[in-house]
Amino acid sequence: MNKTSIISSILIAKINLQLFSASEATLSPNKTSQNSMSPSMKTFYDTALLENARDALIFDQFAEHQKIHGNSVEFRKFDTFPLALTPITEGVTPTGQSFGMTRITADTTQHGDYVTVTDRLEYEAYDDIIYGATTEMGAAGGKTKDVLTRNVITAGNSVAYAPTSAGVEVTSRAGLSDTCLLTPALINRARTWLVKNNAPKINGWFVCILHPSVAEDFRNSAEWKEYHKYNDTAPIFKGEIGEMHGFRFIESNLAKVHDRGANNKPSYDTLCFGAKAFGVIEPENESMRMIIKDKKEIGGPLELYSTIGYKFSHAAIILYQERLLRIESCSSYSDPEN
Repeated sequence: MNKTSIISSILIAKINLQLFSASEATLSPNKTSQNSMSPSMKTFYDTALLENARDALIFDQFAEHQKIHGNSVEFRKFDTFPLALTPITEGVTPTGQSFGMTRITADTTQHGDYVTVTDRLEYEAYDDIIYGATTEMGAAGGKTKDVLTRNVITAGNSVAYAPTSAGVEVTSRAGLSDTCLLTPALINRARTWLVKNNAPKINGWFVCILHPSVAEDFRNSAEWKEYHKYNDTAPIFKGEIGEMHGFRFIESNLAKVHDRGANNKPSYDTLCFGAKAFGVIEPENESMRMIIKDKKEIGGPLELYSTIGYKFSHAAIILYQERLLRIESCSSYSDPEN
């Protein structure tokens, strides 16, 4: 059954909303055993939610994903060894190295939202209310998940501040001025930092996620324009706007924005990183899904409303601080809002 026929059948039949997951049946002792939403319709709405959520997942697409049972996870990473450059003296056993590992733990949190749909809206609206709500819930859920990941990885301890246009170094967010912009020279320095820290690449590239206001300045630089006269390439990542200095640049309006205070001008976080810099954890059976409850189930004596919602569990964690560099800068293309 295609999308058009599914929507048509919903509008014609005026189907009752039903909970998608059979596991939820035990939550309501008065729940009717009838299920008026066919399996194909369930699949359609679940898919609609996930597709709209996926469009927003800019940060999550680069995470090391791990499924777990329960609500806590432990990552283990082995300590690296120095190079064995000293020759072995004949007959003498070298000292050797200690072998250890680092443990990193994280706990998941649960998130979700819902909307109430009145019986009159369901019966009298010209548009498909269920599909419309599912679409918007998917977008909100995806952005929520991505911001949760962003908030963790922008709190890393490796940070650089954009210098002024005169080349004066800045050592704190409070010291940023309107001329402290992200430049190709600064990105080249970030590349050097990642290489020196042995950060592995993602499909042969480092990744840089930046705000549209920051991207505006960066793409207007003479170096970017000259490079892309001859080096335009097909994008390989979601949200990609180009490549330079070994980076693929990903634009996202969910990049973190800070209010600098006195002059009410924002500063922006730009993230530069390599492979497996951070991870995202999703408990089994707790990934994003729709929960729809029929008015016969929760609408009270007069069956006045139904609900449409989503929920998921999530945790993000920085795995390698040395593979993740945050650059803070300002933008000439900004206002107090963004």
